Amino acid sequence: MKSEKDDIRLSPPMFHVMVALAGEDRHGYAIIKDVSNSTGGAMQLTASTLYGIIKRLLADGLIVETTARVATAQDDPRRRYYRLTPLGRQVALREAERMECSVAVARAALLPGKART
Repeated sequence: MKSEKDDIRLSPPMFHVMVALAGEDRHGYAIIKDVSNSTGGAMQLTASTLYGIIKRLLADGLIVETTARVATAQDDPRRRYYRLTPLGRQVALREAERMECSVAVARAALLPGKART
């Protein structure tokens, strides 16, 4: 039986934003930094791209805005924090599984000694 999470496809930037939220609640700038760090700088999100992604993830119920805050001395009250929902976690896991399958197929096809014509 097909579930709701099977119908949601994620772009690479959307996936990386969700991965950034998998471990802890984060605000926008922290998400941008995490995505850059985790991809070795290969993916650089702009604020406008990030907030477009956040808008979509919120609408799809994959993330929520949270009222939990870090220590006041280390926080800016203007920051909005986001959290991955249980559905969001399932969708991100499903996307990771799809990627693993794609990588396995690619590696099998590209192994040395398997010449393609």
